[in-house]
Parts: sequence; C-alpha cells; structure tokens
Amino acid sequence: MAILVDENARVIVQGITGKEGSFHTKLMLEYGTKVVAGVTPGKGGTQVHGVPVYDTVEEALREHPEANTSIVFVPAKFAADAVYEAIDAGIKTIVVITEHIPIHDAMGFVNYAKRKGAVIIGPNCPGIITPGKAKVGIMPGSVFTPGPVGVMSRSGTLTYEISYFLTRAGIGQSTVIGVGGDPITGLTFPEVVTMFEKDPETKAIVMIGEIGGDAEERVAKMVERGEVTKPIVAFIAGRTAPEGKRMGHAGAIIMLGTGAYKDKVEALRKANIKVATTPYEVPKLVQEALKESRR
Repeated sequence: MAILVDENARVIVQGITGKEGSFHTKLMLEYGTKVVAGVTPGKGGTQVHGVPVYDTVEEALREHPEANTSIVFVPAKFAADAVYEAIDAGIKTIVVITEHIPIHDAMGFVNYAKRKGAVIIGPNCPGIITPGKAKVGIMPGSVFTPGPVGVMSRSGTLTYEISYFLTRAGIGQSTVIGVGGDPITGLTFPEVVTMFEKDPETKAIVMIGEIGGDAEERVAKMVERGEVTKPIVAFIAGRTAPEGKRMGHAGAIIMLGTGAYKDKVEALRKANIKVATTPYEVPKLVQEALKESRR
C-alpha cells in the first residue's frame, strides 16, 4: 500500500533541463522510479537521460496520459506558475522541491490545489520515497529499506539520518515524506498522520519535528481524541535553541507562546507519544512501540 507514491507512480519532472532537475532525474531513474517525461518551456523535442522533454505539462500528458505525479525543480520566481500548470493539467500529486518561494505564492497554489483535489508536498522539501517502489525527491535512496514504519519530517537532513538509523537497526519504512520547512506547506503533519493511520502497511509512525509552528501539538491533540491509534515516536529538532530565536527554516519561528521545544515535548508526552532526545534513540523507541502495539 504505502501512501501517495508506489510502483504505479508515473512522474513528470518540471525543470528537467536545469542542473538540479537533470541530476535528480538520473538518480530517480537509477532508483527505479518511472520518469515518463520532462517539461522545460522552449526545450521541447530534446531528451534528458533518455526522458523526452516537452514545452508544457499539457503536451507531456497528451503523449503520456499515464503520468500522475510531478516534481518541480523550477527556480523560485517561476515555481508557482509551474505548480498551477501541473494542477490545471490534472496532476494529482505534486512535489515542490524549490526553496525561497515567496509565502504569498505558496499560499496561492496550496489553496488552489486543495480546491482542485491535488496534493502538494513541499515547498522546500526533500520529497517522498516508498522504499523499493518509487522515489520522487532528492533523498539518497540507499539509506531506506521497505518495512512497517511511516516517517514524516519537517527537516531534510534529519529525514535521511533517522531513516538510516532505522534501516541499520533492521526497521524498514513504508513511506518517508518530507513535508518541508516553510511556514506554508501543502501537506501538514496532521494530514500525513491520517494517511499513515489508514495505511494497512504502516504499523508505527516516526514524526521528525522542529521548533516553531504547532503541527506537532496538533498531532498530539489527534492522538488524545483517539483519531490516531498507531504508536508514534517523535524527535524535535531545536532543543538548544534560545527562545524567540529564528532557526534555519523559515517555519522554525517561535511565536506567541507556541512552538517552543518544551511546549512541544510537553504536549507530545501528555498524549503518551514517546519523544527521543537524540536521533540515535529513535530506533530503540520504535522497537518498544511496535512491541507494545502487538500485545
């Protein structure tokens, strides 16, 4: 099962002829992802790593009607247009890798996607991988292995690091998704946790959060209300950050008494969610959680 992408994903790469787009298309193909087309206006008729390039998403879909997923490597200034183009062409899962997209642009296309029934992952994210089936993103495929743990993350690097520790401990992943670190993202933790809750292959969930915002607190509330019954293990980045300090991601801003490290940990523990203090602790807590859920 997995969530959002699996062996049936057929991918269009928007911005395929750029340095990032071309590089990651090669890695996605090597992983086994079915990349069926690329789009760069003015470059139609060319090829990148054997993938045909078209001027528009609409044109790509005419030739490849099986395409159902898009990944966006378009520069920030033009990224919103690329996302609107994919939504209007009928693509239902759109992964936006691009960073530095203005907030009002992101708000616009995130709301538009919701109205049109499309799912946006990102912006400013590493993408999504269902190990052994498909990778639509920039994560190093070698650190993941198939298994029963769903991973959702606001951080890029920590996604790979914690997944690597899980893999090394013999714990595979159902789907790993980086929602992005910007203040406005398409998918949020509460939405992803709902998908994992419904996925029969996912037996436990790892949530890699960070200071700022209230996504982790909202997941805690869902657990308290009984909307999520699968065990969750959390790690929150930013434990040593001084309060009121903006850290790294634009989304990591602590405001109005919410989003501080201690508030998040308190909310999670109150909901009986196990919280790791270091990334290395996550596999041990996941093993405990899986054992407890089998009882």
